[in-house]
Amino acid sequence: MKIAMVGSGYVGLVSGACFADFGHDVVCIDKDQSKIDRLHEGVMPIYEPGLDALVASNVASGRLTFTTDLAEGIDGAKAIFIAVGTPSRRGDGHADLSYVHAVAREVAEHVSGDAVVVTKSTVPVGTGDEVERILADSNTPFQVAVVSNPEFLREGAAIGDFKRPDRIVIGAETDFGREIMNEVYRPLFLNESPIMFTSRRSAELIKYAANAFLATKITFINEMADLCEKVGADVQDVSRGIGSDGRIGPKFLHAGPGYGGSCFPKDTLALLKTAEDYDSPVRIVEAVVKVNDSRKRAMGRKVLDAIGGMDNARGKKVALLGLTFKPDTDDMRDSPAIAVAQTLIDAGVEVSAYDPEGMELARPLLPKVHMADDPYAAIENADAVTIVTEWDAFRALDLARVKELAKAPVLVDLRNIYNPDEVRARGFDYHSIGRA
Repeated sequence: MKIAMVGSGYVGLVSGACFADFGHDVVCIDKDQSKIDRLHEGVMPIYEPGLDALVASNVASGRLTFTTDLAEGIDGAKAIFIAVGTPSRRGDGHADLSYVHAVAREVAEHVSGDAVVVTKSTVPVGTGDEVERILADSNTPFQVAVVSNPEFLREGAAIGDFKRPDRIVIGAETDFGREIMNEVYRPLFLNESPIMFTSRRSAELIKYAANAFLATKITFINEMADLCEKVGADVQDVSRGIGSDGRIGPKFLHAGPGYGGSCFPKDTLALLKTAEDYDSPVRIVEAVVKVNDSRKRAMGRKVLDAIGGMDNARGKKVALLGLTFKPDTDDMRDSPAIAVAQTLIDAGVEVSAYDPEGMELARPLLPKVHMADDPYAAIENADAVTIVTEWDAFRALDLARVKELAKAPVLVDLRNIYNPDEVRARGFDYHSIGRA
């Protein structure tokens, strides 16, 4: 089957490459000529482990191609995926659907046969109805069904998530739409991946509800970590204790500096706006958003406390290890490191930083932060070393070398990747999250 993927960003490129690897003929379409040129040269626009090799092998096989010409790209496609961005709209927090609507209008103009138009972008409830209206207004003579097929890809593990999904959610209102989507995902039948057929609106809401629930788990354990510090408990014991309950589960119960990334911040806001529009408030999600926003600056204050407090911070230096919102990605969107760094800078602290993949995207966001060539260069003469992102490269630092390079042996571990007793035995003043 020919599949067209409109939008060659994170979701579109990963999905397109995986569909091609399943044996479909896939055309990835994007209006950004420079991005398409780089893809033709084998240069990925994002960092995702294994993606460059997957793209290269499917380009070589002829199953994966790239173009800026939408009319050419969708010609003969049975499934046309919309995988463009839906960022938070400036001013009100609603999802900006202008890119989705623009693609729908262009598809309506150029569709050349019976097909399904699939919203892969994360969109509010009712977006599929509007896409369907746009297509109907074009008076196309072809049968075109509009389907919702939300993505559940974790950055850093996206290829595995796509090929071995927990579930595939398909919101379809017609038999034709269900038939085509069954054919699209037929290669996953061998893996017995569960396919859930729902109404289109249910599928749209499932995506937002899932992300809001995961954001709630993260925020819950972060608040428990704060309580642990007050009462003398260990949040990692608490996390294991509650995560062993099958009704709760262990995932997303790791205390840290707050959630960030391309999904949770904008999707929780979009869900709040949808709930507001329908006069059905979601108070728990409101609290999650508020608590997470305040937590990031609080982590900056935690670092300030470790170097003697805000009154003694001016002129001191802090090394930040990790800038991306999570490891194995170069994504800086809403990363806690931004708020931590800005809190330190506002207090007069000199900040140096190192991240294995994120520094290029971090530079314009943090122009006052010195970007070092490696972790030890960032640590040199620092009054405190702060681990913000749990990259593997930071899990086994040479602590003797760290102590020798740093001005003071202060380690602030915002991801709890070190054993407190072991680090303190090496002569460090060690601070972590929710542990004594």
